[in-house]
Amino acid sequence: MEQSKLSTMKALILESPGDTFRVAEIPRPSPAEGEVLVRIKASGVNPLDTKIRSGNAAHARHPVPAILGIDMAGVVEAVGAGVKGLRRGDEVYGMTGGVGGVQGSLAQFASVDARLLARKPSHLSMRQAAALPLVFITAWEGLVDRVGVSAAQKVLVLGGAGGVGHVAVQIAKSFDAEVYAVDGARTADYIRSVGATPIDYASETVEDYVARYTDGKGFDVVYDTIGGPGLDTAFKAVKRFGHVVSCLGWGTHALAPLSFKAATYSGVFTLIPLLTGEGREHHGEIMAEATKLANADKLTPRLDGRVFTLDTVMDAYELIQRGGVDGKLIIDIDR
Repeated sequence: MEQSKLSTMKALILESPGDTFRVAEIPRPSPAEGEVLVRIKASGVNPLDTKIRSGNAAHARHPVPAILGIDMAGVVEAVGAGVKGLRRGDEVYGMTGGVGGVQGSLAQFASVDARLLARKPSHLSMRQAAALPLVFITAWEGLVDRVGVSAAQKVLVLGGAGGVGHVAVQIAKSFDAEVYAVDGARTADYIRSVGATPIDYASETVEDYVARYTDGKGFDVVYDTIGGPGLDTAFKAVKRFGHVVSCLGWGTHALAPLSFKAATYSGVFTLIPLLTGEGREHHGEIMAEATKLANADKLTPRLDGRVFTLDTVMDAYELIQRGGVDGKLIIDIDR
């Protein structure tokens, strides 16, 4: 009996798009070459996870039946051949699966490509760490990899209190940029707490705040985390020769406002390493940067205080789909 327990694990299975998760006892994976077996402590829930479950994320293909869950934090249980720098007992985190046919984090264990992982920040709990990978990588790739954000730049984040947005604000601040964040009025105090100037989208137009904060010149960098009309707003808000970044630039947009300023546009598609296998080392490197910032008290994820487990995951998914979540929702896997 004990041996049987050691060889299996509890996991949530999605049989087909739109289904309710099925709780199952399945074989525990073993780490292949280049992998580590992680005992998962916490799994972060992203809006993308809910879209994958409902079958509305063609860009994030994940054949079913499948185990979902993109973000995770946990403890290394075993190390596969060829892995260097990690050993049993290490606390780690990363964006490790839930797309591209790679097992996700809604399970007690996962065999994970070690290149995707970094050591968990000592200053953060497992729950906090599980909130970071997807949003941090998305924000970092935009601001650092694409833009090269630097001191003295004026950075505008659209959706500044949201998942990617609140992390983008903190990354830009860590580079000593002057940061402004557009969101709802109720998030103003939070935005100030992470070092940005809040802008209420309901009371100020883009023309208003461009005039107010940049003397009508526009912002050096605009990060659109909203998509749709948000990207059109970004084109209006950027300065001449400035740079617009979007992680949701999938619609049809008029480029004239951007082109007439000779400004640059960059898209961010964070899923490429999981979908193709290319660039996985860089995701691990980015998470190592997150660890440095968190341990220097320059990065703190915004968490919703509600607690969920594998048995109540559907409650978390439905809550995100309804809206009104203040911060990241976390699934406690193994407390």
